[in-house]
Amino acid sequence: MKKVAIIMGSDSDWGVVKAAAQQLKAWDIPFEAHILSAHRTPEAAIAFAQGGREAGFGVIIAAAGMAAHLAGVLAGNTTLPVIGIPMKGGAADGLDALLATVQMPSGVPVATVALNGAKNAAVLAAQILSLSEPGLADKLSAAKGEMKEQIAQKDAKLQEELKAL
Repeated sequence: MKKVAIIMGSDSDWGVVKAAAQQLKAWDIPFEAHILSAHRTPEAAIAFAQGGREAGFGVIIAAAGMAAHLAGVLAGNTTLPVIGIPMKGGAADGLDALLATVQMPSGVPVATVALNGAKNAAVLAAQILSLSEPGLADKLSAAKGEMKEQIAQKDAKLQEELKAL
């Protein structure tokens, strides 16, 4: 199975991004996590992106806040799918990161999840990898079934509470 790269612009992102690592680990998806900056270590970020396919990666997840150019720099230097996680914080509380991540020029797409949406980034990475990994598709189907069951249980609890009103 191809690996997933989780790239953070700063170590301060780890508290949120850890959810992506936990989800990938739960589904036995190999991954690596690194801190690379589009602004402070641009050469290293570009080299990582350019060598990603040869290093066995199938998807790159990039988390960054404020100016949030990391996902775009990676996407501009690889043909691998890149998923951006805009991080909350800063003067605009993440809106700047969201816009910087999602507003990419034509030909350089970055799939973007919600602010601090690390778990969804992992799910999307798994969905991409599942195109060539049928066993992973089964794990995704099982996870969707678990979500349906959780909602059914919560609705049943709500209905019981409504009867007691």
